Amino acid sequence: MVNFNGYLYEDEHKFLNQNNRGLRYGDSLFEAIRVVNGHIYFLEEHYLRLMSSMRILRMEIPMHFTMEFFEEEIKKTVEANKLGNAQRIRFTVFRNDGGLYLPKSNDISYLIEAKELENPFYTINDQPYEIELFKDFFVNPDMLSNLKTNNKILNVVGSVFANENDYDNCLLLNQQKQVVEALNGNIFVVKGNTIKTPSLKEGCLNGIVRKKLIGILEKNEDYNFLEESISPFELQKSDEIFLTNTIQGIIPVTKYRKKVFNNNVAKNLVGKLNAVARITA
Repeated sequence: MVNFNGYLYEDEHKFLNQNNRGLRYGDSLFEAIRVVNGHIYFLEEHYLRLMSSMRILRMEIPMHFTMEFFEEEIKKTVEANKLGNAQRIRFTVFRNDGGLYLPKSNDISYLIEAKELENPFYTINDQPYEIELFKDFFVNPDMLSNLKTNNKILNVVGSVFANENDYDNCLLLNQQKQVVEALNGNIFVVKGNTIKTPSLKEGCLNGIVRKKLIGILEKNEDYNFLEESISPFELQKSDEIFLTNTIQGIIPVTKYRKKVFNNNVAKNLVGKLNAVARITA
């Protein structure tokens, strides 16, 4: 079942057409949300990020689009699908049909989809996970790159490149040739007790789990946390690299070129992330 503007439809029901602005122009935003046993992880953060992004893109936010409404519509979709304890929700917002580049209206519609997840908790996967740089195209380091829009052609082409070359993921670079993020999440690198992640001004996604881990690390005296540029040369000198996103949590990288990494810090942080997720849920 999918939720389109509050109405539930079967998956095969046709309720969008060729005039959809998300399809025509990528005039759309989305949130990927983890729901466990009916609890929405990081509800407030997802809602506020979506509202902020809609304002930046000059979409009209309906008066009824409160956090309570956001929560109720997600839970309605979860209950209708009956998929199990853990679900991945995609909450998409797009400007309504009409116009060319200039829309006829800034009014919006929303679409909510649900998929089952295997594990209700964030866990560390010990399987091999190899990454490489994707250097065919670059991230533009500006505010639009911080948003979770449907304009993901760079990530799509990078994913095809990774698949063709048997990599599990690739890292994206900005126009200054600095590491920005992975194809599907933010990046953290560890050297000794120092942990770094690129700042938003580098062009990375303003990730929810990224934000939560920064909060954890800033309060942890065992680590020296830095939010600054990461050059490709630093990757092979690092002791550990891990990626983050809302659905998978923390993903340890095991190999980059000839360098093999441990996952000690990732294992230490995943428990703390689960604790924060349970509190906010």
